[in-house]
Amino acid sequence: KILVGFAPGGAMDIVARTVGQKMAAGLGQPVVIDNKPGAASNIAIRQLIDSPPDGYTVMLVANGLTANPFLYTQQPFDPNTDVVPITLVARLPVVIAANASSELSTLRKMIDASKAKPGSVNYGSPGSGSTPHLAIELFARSAGIQLTHIPYKGGSPAIADVLGGQLPLVAVNAVEVLPHVKAGKLRVLAALSAERVATLPDAPTIAESGFPGFEASVWHAFIAPKGTPTAVVDRLRAEIHKALADPQVKERLAGLGAVVSPTTSQELGALVRAEHERYGRLIREAGIKAN
Repeated sequence: KILVGFAPGGAMDIVARTVGQKMAAGLGQPVVIDNKPGAASNIAIRQLIDSPPDGYTVMLVANGLTANPFLYTQQPFDPNTDVVPITLVARLPVVIAANASSELSTLRKMIDASKAKPGSVNYGSPGSGSTPHLAIELFARSAGIQLTHIPYKGGSPAIADVLGGQLPLVAVNAVEVLPHVKAGKLRVLAALSAERVATLPDAPTIAESGFPGFEASVWHAFIAPKGTPTAVVDRLRAEIHKALADPQVKERLAGLGAVVSPTTSQELGALVRAEHERYGRLIREAGIKAN
């Protein structure tokens, strides 16, 4: 069973189903996707923590695993000790986009406008405490600017307001803006990734825009309950890596704008610790609250 903390049809659900389908052959048994949306995936994380550590229940998580303990005080958990890292799966770059007809046609123009009048430039995100929100707040601090955040209940309504001219900017996953960019209605000012997004080849990276070393992506990773035996974790990771190496899986994930990024358990554990510290510091200093 693969737990997913979001409703069917979203990027994480698609990743879980794509990888899980390939894992089933190697494991010799069906892999079931169990969608448990709610509380920014905390409901599903709690179910994972309470599951037997036998390898039969794992979860596909995103950055919320490391940020949620600072955003939600109910049912607290520690991502460094309450779960076991298996492997990173992929990274989906966060992008900053504007209406194609907007005067904010480049990241530099957006920064200049914000510096001329701090707080005057609004941007929308899928919600307060979401990965795109935290990513833009981290960027704003590194750029020395002050932006005004407008939280939405998902990326789609925020994009709709940018398309309608009610909102100047939006920060979302790359996959969410792709059809609007292709239609000539949105312009990506920058992708907050180390390399250009394959599905958005004309969008400059944050480094190309003058901010080298800054990166913020939505990452997806598999975790297991605390106490899962090392041998079981190793077997699961091997099957996940085998699935990620499949050409069809790679193509499907690339279509989402995802960069396949398998790791060892130790590498994922180090990422979780670093992100937990980074988001915790930001959330405390900026006083960010969940929706």
